[in-house]
Amino acid sequence: MSSPCVYAVGETVFDIIFKDFHPQAARPGGSAFNAVITLGRLGIPVKFISEVGNDRIGKYILAFLEENGVDPQYVVKFENGKSALSLAFLNEASDAEYDFYKDYPTQRLNEEFPVFSADDYFLFGSFYGLNLAIRPQISKLLDAAHKGNSLVYYDPNFRSSHLSELDELKAIIEMNFAASDIVRASDEDIYNIYGVSDVEQAWEKVSQFCDYFIYTANAHGVDLRTPQFQLHLEVDRIVPVSTIGAGDTFNAGIIYSLYRRKINTSNLENVGQDTWKEILQVAATFSREVCLTYENYISPENGRKISQFS
Repeated sequence: MSSPCVYAVGETVFDIIFKDFHPQAARPGGSAFNAVITLGRLGIPVKFISEVGNDRIGKYILAFLEENGVDPQYVVKFENGKSALSLAFLNEASDAEYDFYKDYPTQRLNEEFPVFSADDYFLFGSFYGLNLAIRPQISKLLDAAHKGNSLVYYDPNFRSSHLSELDELKAIIEMNFAASDIVRASDEDIYNIYGVSDVEQAWEKVSQFCDYFIYTANAHGVDLRTPQFQLHLEVDRIVPVSTIGAGDTFNAGIIYSLYRRKINTSNLENVGQDTWKEILQVAATFSREVCLTYENYISPENGRKISQFS
């Protein structure tokens, strides 16, 4: 019998990070990509579903995945196009504003997809989970995850740059909510989608579709809402260097804890408040680490240290 596995689907980009228009760092990125690198460094079996160009950046990204313990079996290498580039400009709060340069082929993600099982986990989100060009493939992946009874985790990561498309995309976002066992959204995501900035109002919206909702609000802490209880976690106040990978690494922390504790669709409803508080604390700790560097994921050294004591 094979070991449980984490599967994630998402965009792969090469991030060049600027502060005051001066380049500070360059590294592979993307919302789900950042999460799987953290999971791989923690020793969690993880397979990434994505696409890169058959170019210098694409080859580097594939090597980077393997070096960090991520199986790139389902990463498509396309010929007619180029790997995506992202210019990330950090503002005074160290939050990023992006310019993207993309040259994708017409046919996307046309490879064979994995077979999911009841002990597996499936992470998806960001604009990649909404993009109409690949929506049929995302839907097939969600159907496969449901058939396998895998735990589905969704992060909408819906930024203000896509507000002009909200009328067209809101129904898809809510379909993704309904297809998920756990939704994690930031206060910014929820404000952009629904125009509300209070956790109770956010829960009122999301609870129509999903029973487990994690709401992150930067220095204002983390909230969890379930049909059984509600929970609030305070977080340390910090002066961030970069918040680019903060939410992605938070997601990795949640999935890491679920995996280590063997929490899946069969026993999710039995997880108590104390356990959930520990899970959220781990995720917040991971997120804090990346905020204090230009890295998008936890360090290899910290990953090895944590995995030794798991």
